[in-house]
Amino acid sequence: MNRRASVQVVILVILILISLAFAGGGFYLYQQEHQKNAELTDKLDEISTKQRITESKLDESKKLIVELQLKQQEAKNNIDTLNNNLEQEKKARIEAEARLEQLSVDLEQQKDLRADLEKKLGQAQVDLTKTQSQLKDLDARKAVLEAKIQELETKTQEIELGKIVISPEPEVGPVPAKTTTKKVTKPVKKTTTKKVASAKTTKKVAATKPAGLQGEVLVLNKEYSFAVINLGAKDGVKVDQIFSVYHNNKYAGDIKVEKVHDSMAAAGFLSADLKNKVSERDKVVQKVK
Repeated sequence: MNRRASVQVVILVILILISLAFAGGGFYLYQQEHQKNAELTDKLDEISTKQRITESKLDESKKLIVELQLKQQEAKNNIDTLNNNLEQEKKARIEAEARLEQLSVDLEQQKDLRADLEKKLGQAQVDLTKTQSQLKDLDARKAVLEAKIQELETKTQEIELGKIVISPEPEVGPVPAKTTTKKVTKPVKKTTTKKVASAKTTKKVAATKPAGLQGEVLVLNKEYSFAVINLGAKDGVKVDQIFSVYHNNKYAGDIKVEKVHDSMAAAGFLSADLKNKVSERDKVVQKVK
């Protein structure tokens, strides 16, 4: 009986030791798991912080890209204006040179008439002086215009090289694509007339012109969901104004003005799918409440 009791005690002690070993192992594993969870929580907080910083930088880059594109468009418009002025100055110089040649021919033809030659020679000298003065003035203006063109071209290159592009992770946002700019052109107002034929009668349907400011889309950026229109502060455009976009004379959707410059403005799409419905040079009309 005593031997049996001893065996039971030994078995009980062994079971207690095994239980203690399992409890110690479980507690150790719990500590390890708790430590890993704490480390994962810290890493998750760090990743969330980095994500917020990246999103903030991406928003700033979007705004900077819009401003750079507007400045580039204005610089190109100024270059076109200066080129037109330079062409006009070149034509004036050619006309002045032609006039000078004609005066020389007239002097050769009047050699036989001395009195008349002296009279015309004096007049020719006066005209020659004026022409030379005009040529000097034209040369000076040409040099100024060429210097301005060179300066604007340099600024345009600096604007193009100064674009900031961020390449975030695919989950944060897409990489901005290259955008194209076009020369500002005045929208052509047309009234379209369609003939609808039926078995009994034929009716003429004329498209009506919407009220409000009218312009067109200059630049379309699908990556950042905005468009640049050829209406600006000088046309009375203000921030938060709504414009309707017409693609092939059909209503496509609305855009909202976010930034206004002198001769153009940047507007965001009010619907996500609008970027796939419109294209550059589409007509925009101010939405009148």
